[in-house]
Amino acid sequence: MKITPEIRQYSKLCLENDPIESKLFKEWNVYRGLRDNNGVGVLTGLTHVSDIYSKRWNEDHYDYFDGVLKYRGLGIEDLVNGFMSENRFGFEEISYLLMFGKLPSLSELEEFKETLVADMELPQNFVRDVIMKSPTEDIMNSLARSVLMLHNYDKAANDTSIENVVAQSLYLISVFPMLAVYSYNAYRHYIKNDSMIIHRPDKKLSTAENILRMLRPDKEYTYTEAKVLDMALVLHAEHGGGNNSTFTTHVVTSTGTDTYSAIASALCSLKGPRHGGASLKVTQMFADIEKNVKNWDDEGQVRDYLLKIKKGEAFDRSGLIYGVGHAVYAYSDPRAKLLKKRLHELCAEKHNMKEFALYNLVEKLAPGIVEETSSVKKPLCVNVDFYSGLLYKMLGIPKELYCPMFAVARITGWSAHRCEEIINSGKIIRPAYENVCPHTDYIPITERQ
Repeated sequence: MKITPEIRQYSKLCLENDPIESKLFKEWNVYRGLRDNNGVGVLTGLTHVSDIYSKRWNEDHYDYFDGVLKYRGLGIEDLVNGFMSENRFGFEEISYLLMFGKLPSLSELEEFKETLVADMELPQNFVRDVIMKSPTEDIMNSLARSVLMLHNYDKAANDTSIENVVAQSLYLISVFPMLAVYSYNAYRHYIKNDSMIIHRPDKKLSTAENILRMLRPDKEYTYTEAKVLDMALVLHAEHGGGNNSTFTTHVVTSTGTDTYSAIASALCSLKGPRHGGASLKVTQMFADIEKNVKNWDDEGQVRDYLLKIKKGEAFDRSGLIYGVGHAVYAYSDPRAKLLKKRLHELCAEKHNMKEFALYNLVEKLAPGIVEETSSVKKPLCVNVDFYSGLLYKMLGIPKELYCPMFAVARITGWSAHRCEEIINSGKIIRPAYENVCPHTDYIPITERQ
């Protein structure tokens, strides 16, 4: 749609009439962003699915410590080290844990994998009729459209019984990699004028292996690549009920709507640069640093340029150092720590230790710079988005798929929370908004200015 003079005038009216004075939020005791004055999320629900914390209350203040993430009560480090030390892929096992509340036995895991691959099929002509129609660079929008269209192929689409929702959830977990990769392939062919490649998934392979197999023209990948991607999927699979896309899942589910609508809503939430789109902003920021800092090993040069970014004098002029800070974590994000360790191995295999060293240096410098130049009230650390973009880059995953890879993992967490909301909720989620617009008298149209 074109920006006409009329649109500009309408926009001016919005800017004139929609701002709300900051003092009113304090007067009405409204927590902006559903966070209190200490930045802590306002409690809006209960969950069994995961736990995230990095502080404890000590009489009159918070004591901060390294961040903790638990899936169904089990520490993320123990889970990752468990399947990694046993030389197994973990995403399917962790999906079972998140969905059903316990770690599967060997036979239960094999049965679960068979259930997933049995569903690893898109409806006949779906790729041609849906995915290849109106391709776009915005793969998240393509994903959301595809999910909504799957509703039309499901004879029980609006059945919200827990049995049906579980069946729909497992189906979406199974086909999300296909929806994401095929949407990118359509974009690459029709918009970038590249070859059209559609590889079917191999039902004997893990989710991570199939993603790489479907994405690459020659279907080839190394075991290290697949293992690192698998771990990234595990680390992105779930992060509590309060993150924006999962809270969206709870809110939309509470209306009684269907699974496809709820998940499409979560996708639309995730794509925002303040949420799942952050990993791309990190890699764009680093590309800018690499271009403008002559010596990547010089701590002074790197610090000076980070200060320019923080002051809004460089990169996108936002004043943000992307990938630094988190709503919950303080001294460390456990996902970033685990990702960094495996990323080191991948960068060594790919002979890219110079760039890894730059990331390591920025991780060292950036939190202190942000703390010095802002009013943050807690320690800062880099978050999972800081390293995930570099990981995707090392895997040859195109930037258009960075956020969709997040969605391929998080569909598991969304599904677990949707089931939890259906089982435990009896009411639509409906928070209050106070109207602060003055009341006025009606004016006949002939008397209006």
